[in-house]
Amino acid sequence: QVQLVESGGGLAHTGGSLRLSCVASGRTFSGYTFGWFHQAPGKEREFVAGISWQGSTDYADSVKGRFTISRDNAKNTVYLQMNALKPEDTAVYYCASRFSVTMPRSLSSYSYWGQGTQVTVSS
Repeated sequence: QVQLVESGGGLAHTGGSLRLSCVASGRTFSGYTFGWFHQAPGKEREFVAGISWQGSTDYADSVKGRFTISRDNAKNTVYLQMNALKPEDTAVYYCASRFSVTMPRSLSSYSYWGQGTQVTVSS
């Protein structure tokens, strides 16, 4: 079992930045792929970014060039640096993980989920 706890959400202005953190516990960090997803009010949860155990990354087109996902294996922590924020980035952001070398975008592929952290971007 893996427990994930997100933090770092809050209020930002358009063009501002936030850094989300996801701390994993319960199992070894090695071998796990992590993903960030977001869910806006009235919309489905969708993929934002992913990072494999080896450090390969993947981004949704809507955040490419603005968001950066990274991981610190020594701290069992995954980060999402969000720059140039837009009002449409407003959503609850969730961290998810799976024990695999692959890095899918589908929600059903991930076994473990955090409770989410709210990000609000004002115009």
